[in-house]
Amino acid sequence: MVHLSTLFPKHGSRKAKRRIGLGIGSGMGRSSTKGMKGQTSRSGNTRKESKEGGQMPLVRRIPKSGFSNVSFAKKGEFVNIGSLAKKFKAGAEVNPETLKKANLIKKADKVKILGTGELTVALKVSAHGFSASAKAAIEKAGGTATLIEKKAKK
Repeated sequence: MVHLSTLFPKHGSRKAKRRIGLGIGSGMGRSSTKGMKGQTSRSGNTRKESKEGGQMPLVRRIPKSGFSNVSFAKKGEFVNIGSLAKKFKAGAEVNPETLKKANLIKKADKVKILGTGELTVALKVSAHGFSASAKAAIEKAGGTATLIEKKAKK
């Protein structure tokens, strides 16, 4: 009967891991299969795989194609109405400057208000953009949602 506990690999199919050490006693001679001198023969060699000595690396040899939109992407910050309810009292004016002072955003460049959370206090919110649910929630709570106009480029 064959059981998992009785299975073992065929004799000669698996080799024991060879412990390589320097010196004559290792059975590998003076350099222990690492070749002569150089960076890779030393202990602690952590050379990157991409390094190719004096040869031009593969990453630089192959042609590049495609386009990345990272540098052109519109950057902005998003704030949920739930966090507005926690930080501001009823009747407060909320704009990018007050959001920055309340540590809800890092830069006051472009701010969009999103509709996650509940808003129970009436706020006068000014931002560069609003989601439909956020605008509805602000107006339902008795506040106003004012859109900040973008500056025209010359």
